[in-house]
Amino acid sequence: MKIGMIVAMASEVEALLLRIGEPLGVESFGGYEVRSYGIGKNTLYVVKSGVGEIYAASATQMLITKYGVEMIVNFGICGGLSDDMTLTRAVVVEKVVHYDFDLSEIDGCEPGRYPDYPDVYIPASEELISAATAAEPSLVRVICASADKFVGSPERKRELNRLFGAKICEMESAGILLTANRAGVPALMIKAVSDSVNAGAEEFEAMVSEAAGSCVRAMLGVLEKLG
Repeated sequence: MKIGMIVAMASEVEALLLRIGEPLGVESFGGYEVRSYGIGKNTLYVVKSGVGEIYAASATQMLITKYGVEMIVNFGICGGLSDDMTLTRAVVVEKVVHYDFDLSEIDGCEPGRYPDYPDVYIPASEELISAATAAEPSLVRVICASADKFVGSPERKRELNRLFGAKICEMESAGILLTANRAGVPALMIKAVSDSVNAGAEEFEAMVSEAAGSCVRAMLGVLEKLG
């Protein structure tokens, strides 16, 4: 199987390289550097997208169109929105709300809902989520609040939890999942907490490398067992 992997930040790439070693090949396409690896019987195409929904969506479409990937995986760090989301805890995203998408003033629907979905939640692949939790039972299913903004305020974090039931927040999952779902390609997203609900940028800076490492371990464990 051809698998496309999207990571947003340099620290996440570094954590991956420590675990996976040198690539089989490296090429540039569409402004991206694409590294290929062998994982079991699968070929893994890894792209550092850059931070944010637009970069993530662009990278997802590129992997689908150029490399014909049959599955998208994304790992990365995230902010915790509830007290149980402790530092470096690894989770699997079951659905995403793009909470700063808002057409409510023109069509009357609730903020966060795309017209082609029945509610505000964009679902990930249930088949992949079930396979991931079977392979790594420590993974907790979560709702992810995603938007193009870093959330450092404890008050805002708890508000996102209250409004959407979200346990984590980050800046890429909505772009990845909307693009993958439209193309009919299943997506799996595994995240690790880098800043807890009562912390912000300072804790993020201190914990980002450790959280990225935790996330890589969980993701590669899942891929090895799926393969």
